[in-house]
Amino acid sequence: IAVFVCLSVLYYRLCCLVGNMLEWCLPKDMDLEGVEFKAIASGSHRVTTDFIYFRKGSYFGLACFANMAVESTVERGARMKSVGILSPSYTLLYRYMSFLEHQVRLQLQSPGHYSPLEAFYEDKRALLPPGGDAVVTACPANAWGAAINHSMHPEMKITHPAGCMSQFIRFFGEQIMVLWKLALLRRRILIFSPPPVGVVCYRVYCCCCLANISIPGVGVAVPEFRPFFYVNVADISALENELSYVACTTEKIFEEKKDLYDVYVDNQNVKTYRDGLKPLLRLSTADREKYRKLTEQRQMLLYSQEENGDCVSSEEDLFILFFLEQNNRIFQTLSEVAGSTDPTVTQESVRAMGLDPHGDRLFLLHLLEIYGYDTLLVSEQLCCS
Repeated sequence: IAVFVCLSVLYYRLCCLVGNMLEWCLPKDMDLEGVEFKAIASGSHRVTTDFIYFRKGSYFGLACFANMAVESTVERGARMKSVGILSPSYTLLYRYMSFLEHQVRLQLQSPGHYSPLEAFYEDKRALLPPGGDAVVTACPANAWGAAINHSMHPEMKITHPAGCMSQFIRFFGEQIMVLWKLALLRRRILIFSPPPVGVVCYRVYCCCCLANISIPGVGVAVPEFRPFFYVNVADISALENELSYVACTTEKIFEEKKDLYDVYVDNQNVKTYRDGLKPLLRLSTADREKYRKLTEQRQMLLYSQEENGDCVSSEEDLFILFFLEQNNRIFQTLSEVAGSTDPTVTQESVRAMGLDPHGDRLFLLHLLEIYGYDTLLVSEQLCCS
C-alpha cells in the first residue's frame, strides 16, 4: 500500500531543533500524517538498530530503524533514519524485514537513493487488495482453522521469527497464565519498555495469540482483541475509544494515563488499578498446573527434535495450539452446560474447563458476563474461596 522513509534530525542549521520528518513516500497522495513518530520510536536515539510494528488507521506498518555516527555538526554526529511499509495485514510484513533492514542502511550511507524502494512499490502494490477499508483483526479466522490441522507453520514463519512465542513464555514464566486470562477477558493491555521496541512488539503479537477461539459463533458479540503494536502520545485519542486492545510503548507518561488501560505491564511486572481485576493477578492452582503441562510438553518436543530430528512440529505451534485448545475447552463446556436441562455451572463443569473452582471463580464470573453466558446459574459451591 505504501513505502516511506523517515529521518530524525536532532540539530539543524541556525540551532533549530527539527525532530522526526517524513522524507519520502509512495504513493504521494496517501495520508501518512504522524507516521514519522511511529516509524522512529521515542528514545530510539539510544539504540543502533531497531524495528517497529505499528497501526496507522486501518493499516499495519513495519519500519526498520538505524542510527549511524557521522562527522557532521549539522546532524550533531548522528544520522538516524527509518524505512517502512504499510499493509492491510501484519501477517505478511515480516517477510520484508530483511529488505527494509538493507534499505535503511542504504539510506544512511547514500541518502536520497530511492530507486530500489520505487521498484519495490511497483512490484508489490498489485499483490495487495485495493481500497482502504480493510478490517483490522487479531488473527485471521481461517489461519486458526489451519492451526488445528497443524498446517499453520508456514503462515507463522511469515508472521514472526522462529522462537518468538517461546521467548515470550520464557520471559514471563508463570505470569503468562495471568496475561492469558486478561486477554481472554478482552481487557486493555499496555506494555511498557524502553527501546529497542521490536521485541516488545512481538509480545503484543503473542498476547493476541493467547485469546483465540475457533468454535463458530463464540465471541462474536464481545469486543475484538485488537493489536495496536507501538503507540505514542499521538495515539491517546484513538486509545480512548478502544474497548479492548494490546499495545506497547516506550513513553513512561502512559503509566499516568490510567483511564487508557486496564492492565499495565512493566518488564515482568503485571499490574492493574482496577479493583475488580486485582484478584486475577494471583495465580490459581489450575494456572500453575497448566503452566507445568505447557513446560512439560515443550521439553518433550525439544527431546523429540533432538533425538528424532523432528522438524515438522515447532514450539510456536505447540504454544499457540495449547492456548487455542484451552480456550475451546472452556467454551465447549459452557455451551454444553447452557444446552442442558440444568444450566448450572458446578465444580465438576469448572474442572472440565481446566479451571480451579475456587481460585478461578472471579475469572469465571467475568467470563460469563463478557461472553453472554450470564444467564447460567452458578453453583453455591463456587461462592466461597
